[in-house]
Amino acid sequence: MTAVRPAAREWSLLAFDYGSRRVGIAVGNSVLGRGRPLKTLGAEGDARFAAIAALIAEWKPDALVVGVPFHPDGAEHDNTRRARRFGRQLHGRFGLPVHEVDERYTTTEALAEGAGAGDADAAAAAIILDQFFSSAHHAPA
Repeated sequence: MTAVRPAAREWSLLAFDYGSRRVGIAVGNSVLGRGRPLKTLGAEGDARFAAIAALIAEWKPDALVVGVPFHPDGAEHDNTRRARRFGRQLHGRFGLPVHEVDERYTTTEALAEGAGAGDADAAAAAIILDQFFSSAHHAPA
């Protein structure tokens, strides 16, 4: 007789394409293993985090994913540090695990896929989430 393994628990995530003026946001879950563009926030500071808090309350993610940019050679730059700081702020404010994903070229890819007519930042966040799902072999911590 073959043992039946219990199905893995479904988990959901919100992903962020961080920018100093705009933050693209996508949503996805482990069942589909794909990100879906949600929206872009233009607010800054406390207004930005209040809008993120509302999205977290609505979508109830198990973890968050933040795209972290690097130079083409892999070197860090100012935006690398800003995106990592944003991830630490998300973790500190909401207590959810935050995973980093190398997001080199995601906005360029989103524009190439036709998001230029729509919301390129949210589309880039969806690509970041797709990258997380394709590289993740476990549920978020």
